Amino acid sequence: MTATGAPPPETPQASGLRRFGTSLGAVVGPTTLLTALLYYFGWSHAYWFFNYFGVHSTALGLTTTDYLLRSLDALFAPLTVTACGALVVFWAHTELRARLTAGPRPRLMRVLRVCMAAAGLVLASAGLVSAFTTTPLTRFLVVPPLALGGGVLLLAYANHLHRRPEGPAAVVEWIVVFTLVSLSLFWAAQLYSSAVGEGRARRYVANLADYPDVVIYSEKSLRITAPGVREVRCAEPASAYRFRYDGLKLVIRSGDQYVFLSRAWTRRNGTAILLPRASSFRLEFLPTTSRGTVPAPAC
Repeated sequence: MTATGAPPPETPQASGLRRFGTSLGAVVGPTTLLTALLYYFGWSHAYWFFNYFGVHSTALGLTTTDYLLRSLDALFAPLTVTACGALVVFWAHTELRARLTAGPRPRLMRVLRVCMAAAGLVLASAGLVSAFTTTPLTRFLVVPPLALGGGVLLLAYANHLHRRPEGPAAVVEWIVVFTLVSLSLFWAAQLYSSAVGEGRARRYVANLADYPDVVIYSEKSLRITAPGVREVRCAEPASAYRFRYDGLKLVIRSGDQYVFLSRAWTRRNGTAILLPRASSFRLEFLPTTSRGTVPAPAC
């Protein structure tokens, strides 16, 4: 402090470090982390969705847009809850700062810091242990990673209330906190996306009969022998497509790959069929009505 009570001016090094930390936190952190989380969640979601049908997702050539759309499909509710929680935390922080500005309460601050630090230590320790071994928390899907991330944030905030580190210490602390919270978010995304991806696959199979049927007309025999799929040889000699396959459902077309399931697909005896997009066959879609599937036209 100077004789006038004003804080001493910052050194160029401290000022530069503060600007660096602010820029990193305001620009690189949120945008990069959110994009990476959405991409990773979409990738894991697609992997476990198609893994349920016995298909490796990397064989489909899914694009970045496919992964991002899949992540938004399942992350709408969690992101809404997270945003509301962050807003509540921001309001609580604003209220706490207002009360601290109104007058010093050293005893209340000590109790608050101790409670936050204790809760943060317990949560972070429980989440960290759950990352390496089975604990009671592992039964609750994303609780271990959220406990780790929340515990680290509580410890950092308790330390912020106790003192505000300056210079290199502040940057190092921010980087460590950001890294640990980011890892906990990726851990949570992996657990949640695997459950959501497989759940979406189970729901798809449960409603399989309601999706339109697909009829494949092919120049040559495709030798599709999945249960419930029928191969019909066209009697017309001049027909451009000599073989017809009924009883299929289209799951997805990604790039140059089609993924089909048979109408009678089950996890026990079902077979997923991958066909490359080609001019040697064409597809026809038949709507499903209350009376059943519309019969396929003749060759």
